[in-house]
Amino acid sequence: MTTVHRWCGLSTGPLFILAFGVLGAVRDGYSPVRHPVSALSLGPWGWTAGIVFTSCGLLGLVFATGLWRAGAVAAAIMVGIWSVGLLGLGVFDTDPVSGYPPGVAAPPDTSLHSTLHNLCSVLVLIGLTAACFVFAGDRGWLWLGYSLASGLVFGVAFMLAGSGFAQAPNLVEVGGLWQRIAIVAGWTWLTVLAFLSKEVSSA
Repeated sequence: MTTVHRWCGLSTGPLFILAFGVLGAVRDGYSPVRHPVSALSLGPWGWTAGIVFTSCGLLGLVFATGLWRAGAVAAAIMVGIWSVGLLGLGVFDTDPVSGYPPGVAAPPDTSLHSTLHNLCSVLVLIGLTAACFVFAGDRGWLWLGYSLASGLVFGVAFMLAGSGFAQAPNLVEVGGLWQRIAIVAGWTWLTVLAFLSKEVSSA
């Protein structure tokens, strides 16, 4: 794995978390506890969220290429699926959800672009959860425990967030919080993986 591959893996998680933290903080009526990061793709400045999704997806694909070249084929495929999911999230906007944007009601039926958005979210869920489990057994017991815990927290929190965004009464007010728990757990694991990946050539 080259230095370029590794740095792409190191940067995608922090860039995603920082960018969406800033975007959420400057949007009127947006609550990170209640609303999904995808809702930031709505409104006049929604294109900025699309850029973040797309940029992080491309960085993830470069990292996946490095994993492939290093011989971690199965994990590279999983990280690649996760990255393709992010790219799709940057292309297909969600419908208004959980009262955001303010004053804009969700349509009575899910739109086509929102359906595609949700399918891309499934790719993100499957790809990163599977990557945590695929990579769990190759660096000793400490890494095994961390990877399994990260995959479990990411997967469970992601699904709880999805239930909240689907307006489950006991989760709708905290859907965004569960999503952020998932993102921090999963994206941090990916960053640690990139940090631990050995360079086998120079960029």
